[in-house]
Amino acid sequence: MDKLIPDPPITPETESEAEDLRAETLLKDREAIKRALDYYLDPPSPYTEKPRRPSTMYMIAPNMDTESLLAQACESLASASVMTSDFAANLIGSQRNTVLAIQQIIMLAELAVNRALDNVDPQG
Repeated sequence: MDKLIPDPPITPETESEAEDLRAETLLKDREAIKRALDYYLDPPSPYTEKPRRPSTMYMIAPNMDTESLLAQACESLASASVMTSDFAANLIGSQRNTVLAIQQIIMLAELAVNRALDNVDPQG
């Protein structure tokens, strides 16, 4: 296919600008390739990142003893079990089965916490 308009003549100035543009493009491509390889082949270690600071809005006092914490967890799980049981009474079908399954998981957690509480204070 013949071109109707010929290419402009290459002058030393145009050739120099084209070479600079090629070098700049090559440098940007190399930087992008390096970033991509570093991201996928050498991910940052979670130990080098700054530690996560939890919110202090709802914070348990650091001097709370294990027995008190377990007793509170047991009471919370018992309340959650009762709430899910009451909620399941108002549902039918698969939704009711799902809520009852959640209630069973809560009951199992409550049993585990009760056992841990017994281990902490066997005479209570």
